[in-house]
Amino acid sequence: MLKIIRTEDGSQSLYDEELNETYHSTKGARAESEYVFLKMGLDFFCQQYTDELPPQSLRQSGSRQQIRVLEVGFGTGLNAWLTWQWAEKNRISIHFYTLEPFPISLDLVKQMDLAADRQFLAVHEASWNKQTHFGDYFSLYKSTNKLEEAVFDTTFDCVFFDAFAPSKQPEVWSLENLQKCHDALQSGGILTTYCAQGQFKRNLAAVGFEVEVLPGALGKKEMVRGGS
Repeated sequence: MLKIIRTEDGSQSLYDEELNETYHSTKGARAESEYVFLKMGLDFFCQQYTDELPPQSLRQSGSRQQIRVLEVGFGTGLNAWLTWQWAEKNRISIHFYTLEPFPISLDLVKQMDLAADRQFLAVHEASWNKQTHFGDYFSLYKSTNKLEEAVFDTTFDCVFFDAFAPSKQPEVWSLENLQKCHDALQSGGILTTYCAQGQFKRNLAAVGFEVEVLPGALGKKEMVRGGS
């Protein structure tokens, strides 16, 4: 059973009673996502290509016409919603491909505070297993496949690895899945995650990632970013 909880920054998350696990940090759902996936993910990725170009030039710059994001774990849709806002703010086109084999119900979504936001609700109302375009800067493909089942017809610039912790869903964090993520990234792409488990870091290195250990969000000691 899933329950809506309020985290310390005022934003809401979900608690899965069966797994005894929350979808986000109890210290702040929104703050954690903004730090791990926007600041340490998209902002960092763009900085590699915009030292000599303004951010708005990125999507017209040949091979970087569009940033493609693969998310492992759609969950509450928080990352997708924040990425849509980021895309419009920075005027950079984002294609967001997210995997979620166990979607939460729309009824539960509508009980959350963010359901009052038009864009947040639109993210959840978008069809599954079909691409949806939202204006000039954001498109969304929500897949009900597990990572091990997914077949990608494109490469990605960023992977948001936001599954439940390895102790709760070890199969998602398998060596084979991490290899699949590495293979799906184009050269210069990154994987970012809140997790800093030792075996996970070793597995990332084993499949070819350059592992970077960073300060974690909201007082957490560490998080990890992997470069392809």
